[in-house]
Amino acid sequence: MRDVMFNIGLQFFHSEVEADDVAQEGLLTLWKLHERLEAGLSHRGLAIRIAKHCCMDMVRKRKRTVELNPLDANGQQTQPETALSPHEQLEETELDQALDQAISQLKPSERNLFELRQMQGLSNDEISQRTNIPKASVKSMVSTARKKVFEELKRRLRQ
Repeated sequence: MRDVMFNIGLQFFHSEVEADDVAQEGLLTLWKLHERLEAGLSHRGLAIRIAKHCCMDMVRKRKRTVELNPLDANGQQTQPETALSPHEQLEETELDQALDQAISQLKPSERNLFELRQMQGLSNDEISQRTNIPKASVKSMVSTARKKVFEELKRRLRQ
């Protein structure tokens, strides 16, 4: 399953380092579920779904991360030792813009449910209660929205 998850991460980020992170996070998630999985069945589809979710989670975490630079003796902001290179900053900015554009192309109802689930971290039950949409419909609509965002990001990142 690691190779499957690694390849999903590589397709999404075009970086072996980040693909490795996707595989590790995905395997950890899969391990947490292992007692509920039926032995002898292929769980490739689940591994793919988990890897895609890990990619989205990594993008979302990047977007929320704000790095505060300390001030020097003159009151000027200093660059931390772990600052991103200009190239990495550009890549991160482009990825954020691509994500925003992909999300903006969703239907308003899909976008709302996607943001509740992915950005605010609400469960399907919480979203169902908040929006008065049946849980099964929430799950389906969020899944469709994720798939659309993922495909749009892949398309944009290939350009």
